[in-house]
Amino acid sequence: MNLARDLLDNQVTDRQGRKMGKVDGIVLVLRRGRPPRVAAIELSLVSLLNRVSPRLGAFARWFERRFGVHDASPLRIPIEKLQSIGVDVTADVDANRTSAYAWDKWMSRVFIGRIPGGCE
Repeated sequence: MNLARDLLDNQVTDRQGRKMGKVDGIVLVLRRGRPPRVAAIELSLVSLLNRVSPRLGAFARWFERRFGVHDASPLRIPIEKLQSIGVDVTADVDANRTSAYAWDKWMSRVFIGRIPGGCE
């Protein structure tokens, strides 16, 4: 499997089929004298922007701290929790019990919730 081609940017769904985001990063464990092992996938804006530029990743981390985006640290899903890898990646997790929706919650709290007549 070519990890960059076959895994990065694929849609991740939880065990109920709820979309959690896209695979933004791959966590490897380096082992002396042996090939690296895939330990987890990451879902986060910081991971995505780090792929583009470390400066953008640093800006995203600063923004999250400065404006109170809670639980926005990279969500790591261990490779053992992945049920299937294809066009979509299915993980044996509950999206509501992870930080997958941290940005959505922040946007709702800071912007959407302040629109007159908007949804809460």
